[in-house]
Amino acid sequence: MKKIKQIPMVSLMSTLLLFANDFTFAQTITNVQARQEGLEIIITYDMAGGIRGKEEIMLDVSTDGGRNYETVTNARGDIGKNVKPGKRKEINFMTQNDLSGLNANFKVFVGVKAPQGMVYVAGGTFQMGSNSESDEKPIHTVTVSSFYMDKTEVTQAEYRKVMGKNPSNFSGCDDCPVEQVSWHDAVAYANKVGKRLPTEAEWEYAARGGNKSKGYKYSGSNDLDAVGWYNSNSRSKTHPVAQKQPNELGLYDMSGNVWEWCSDWYVKGYYSSSPQNDPQGPNSGASRVLRGGSWGNSAFDCRVAYRYRSNPDGRYYYLGFRLVLSQD
Repeated sequence: MKKIKQIPMVSLMSTLLLFANDFTFAQTITNVQARQEGLEIIITYDMAGGIRGKEEIMLDVSTDGGRNYETVTNARGDIGKNVKPGKRKEINFMTQNDLSGLNANFKVFVGVKAPQGMVYVAGGTFQMGSNSESDEKPIHTVTVSSFYMDKTEVTQAEYRKVMGKNPSNFSGCDDCPVEQVSWHDAVAYANKVGKRLPTEAEWEYAARGGNKSKGYKYSGSNDLDAVGWYNSNSRSKTHPVAQKQPNELGLYDMSGNVWEWCSDWYVKGYYSSSPQNDPQGPNSGASRVLRGGSWGNSAFDCRVAYRYRSNPDGRYYYLGFRLVLSQD
């Protein structure tokens, strides 16, 4: 019997549920163990607390030391929605590789399965804004409800498939983000696929890593070169999505590549009077909010707190978007 190298660090994750304004830990996953018998991987774990609502037991695997995880889709056993609390719960699946001796990390956790190409962003409370720029002040407490967000910016191929055209300046790169799309173009695309643009609060919460945030300056790191394309490394063009490291939630390119449209109107000084729960932005304005920076911007502009804006009719080769979907 071959054994996987003992897992040095397994994420012991509990879903953070929001009831009114109180956080409650509903489950705890502990004592995660893994072994390999032939090409079968066997995972055991203990679980306290039951599954609720849309939650389910999920299993991710990493073969690069825990930097990137992928969902195991062919697993059987104590996985999914109908798992009862108890000890020595077991998950097994067949792998095509002998993982013996590899630094294989497995993560058993309670989560909500996201639609294809999206990430589940568990709701929570965070400190929005910063003291770096006047329109990022004041830092204020915001609570957002759970939602799903596209892992990547909408690509040229995805946009062409839905809208029948590719308006991008940097065309000929199907996996690059679509650009030269106005706010109205983004909304039209969203309506066709049954999604919507994120609010500015949702965007910043997700860019910061949601309830897994490690407090980085950029989305996923304090080293922008590791996570984003900007004026120092982009060679003055967009790049295929998901080439850099993702942030804590598994979201790519939220710092750099292209600016991303948000649903909100932009009003300077709005933060001083904005609602604390699921803010939707001002009721009117002349410009719409953009977030994240682009291939042509400095590192300062790619910070998770940085705010920018444009006329909603504007179509520029540094403007793109990604979409979200409300949990319900």
